[in-house]
Amino acid sequence: MSPITELIGGAKAYGWGSFAAAGNFSSIATATVGSGGSSTITFSSIPQIYTHLQLRMFAQSNYSYPGSDGTLVRFNGDTTTTNRYHQLFGNGTSMTANSGTGNFTVGQRIGNSTVNGFFGAVIFDILDYTSTNKNKVTRSLGGVDWNGSTEGQIYYNSSIYLVSNTAISSMTITPGDGTLFTNNSHFALYGIKTVA
Repeated sequence: MSPITELIGGAKAYGWGSFAAAGNFSSIATATVGSGGSSTITFSSIPQIYTHLQLRMFAQSNYSYPGSDGTLVRFNGDTTTTNRYHQLFGNGTSMTANSGTGNFTVGQRIGNSTVNGFFGAVIFDILDYTSTNKNKVTRSLGGVDWNGSTEGQIYYNSSIYLVSNTAISSMTITPGDGTLFTNNSHFALYGIKTVA
């Protein structure tokens, strides 16, 4: 069974194997954008009782370019841009790999309201988020399909949060290029308890 099939089926989180079974996921909080949109989504006072966090997004922004938008996540209100990332990107005809330093980008993609109204989906993992003795590592898988359009995209992203070893107690999500998440965008934060 492929990792994506396992993820969609709810059996496991991709890449973690059997110790991240469905029963180990606990819902922490959800947010759904209402009429008029929202510029930010914030999860605060995150319980410090889990091993990892997983953020799931089904979202769209008001980005006007005919392509998908990215998503930025900031931990504990931090606005620095010295984090490292690696990224794989494919659009059905070509693939690109890159890396860099900058804002903490969740591995994209989400849809935009100018291209047929499609939404994108992203699964974003934050590993060992309560640790105070190491930098936080994240990974994400996201994509958007526009009914066969060449603008359909899929991304895999891994990042390291270099600024602080502080435990993560809050996160703020914003569109990468747009200014608002549109109506019916949905965000769900889960805690994951691993088993020995």
